[in-house]
Amino acid sequence: MERKTCVSLRKFTDMRKSINGLITLVQESFSLDPFADALFVFCNRNRNRIKILEWDGDGFWLYFKRLERGRFRWPTEEDSATMILDVNELACLIDSARLEKKLSRKEVLERQIL
Repeated sequence: MERKTCVSLRKFTDMRKSINGLITLVQESFSLDPFADALFVFCNRNRNRIKILEWDGDGFWLYFKRLERGRFRWPTEEDSATMILDVNELACLIDSARLEKKLSRKEVLERQIL
């Protein structure tokens, strides 16, 4: 089984963007083909939301994760605008929020959807 490449944009992304806006970012910021066999990963300024854009050969998938507590440890201080990850590194980046949440020991007590 072939593993996908994950391409992460280091600068923060406006999470109001949906599929078409993120495709434009992939083309302009990454200078890459959004139809490539890759996951394109975006994070907001507060580091509590990420979106992942994926082309599956038939259409685009948009995955979204919003944290109630904690933040993703998002690497931003580098020369390049993008960062290449493998799937395991992406999983570690996503799991970094769980670690930060455990360290802060704050728990979500009320579960309400607005």
